[in-house]
Amino acid sequence: MKIGIIGTGNMGRILVEALLDGKAVSPSSMIITNRTIAKAMALKDIYPRLRVGGNASEVASQSDLLFICVKPLDVFKIIDEIHPFLDENKCLVSITSPISTSQIETKVSCSVARIIPSITNRALSGVSLISYGSNCQKEWRTVIEHLMKKISVPVDIDEKITRVASDIVSCGPAFFSYLLQAFIKAAVKETEIDEKTATILTSEMVVGLGELLKQQHYTLPSLQAKVCVKGGITGEGIKVLENELGEIFEHLFQATHSKFKEDLEKVELQFTKQ
Repeated sequence: MKIGIIGTGNMGRILVEALLDGKAVSPSSMIITNRTIAKAMALKDIYPRLRVGGNASEVASQSDLLFICVKPLDVFKIIDEIHPFLDENKCLVSITSPISTSQIETKVSCSVARIIPSITNRALSGVSLISYGSNCQKEWRTVIEHLMKKISVPVDIDEKITRVASDIVSCGPAFFSYLLQAFIKAAVKETEIDEKTATILTSEMVVGLGELLKQQHYTLPSLQAKVCVKGGITGEGIKVLENELGEIFEHLFQATHSKFKEDLEKVELQFTKQ
């Protein structure tokens, strides 16, 4: 099986590196391309047997399973460009949330799926969100499930929770990185700890927290209860969080869903004009 990847920006590159480092596929069975070819060639420097195509059509013509890893408003144009090479035996995968599998199925006759990866997949960890088109062949569903299990925990999702699931899985690492940086800056500002030490301690704390949850020693509520001894220091900190966090996360989801609605409307215009 030949795998093609069109677009090696942030998420496209992560997908390439994860699939190769996770031994899901071999470099020689993958062909990639990018609008700026230098970005694709940078990956070939790391994986010499990886093949680089000159454009999207070349990659599509030589691939059985094809990932489109470009911005939402560029997907329609790419599909038009590669359409002649998408026969019914192939499978096309989009990694962008505003475009549904049903929209792509209006333009192609091949199997269609959507996979929303996470930066955590680069560590062969975390979740990848999967939605299959109504016409996606059973064989391709099996192939995709097998591939994504090599680099993540694949989870099939209902279309109606696409945005919130993506907020948690794909955007979540950025949101919590921001919070952790604010946590570190506050520690440096209010105490005598230096930023380097605070960063090391915080990073290792998060890794340890992840391991506790992964190994199922605790749930999130039981972990909090275990650390938060009644009348202790942790409890005083929790009081501050309870008083000052307010509806910050409600507002966060409102903002992401509002932007998502804008993107959906722009994408819909493209697909209805065809």
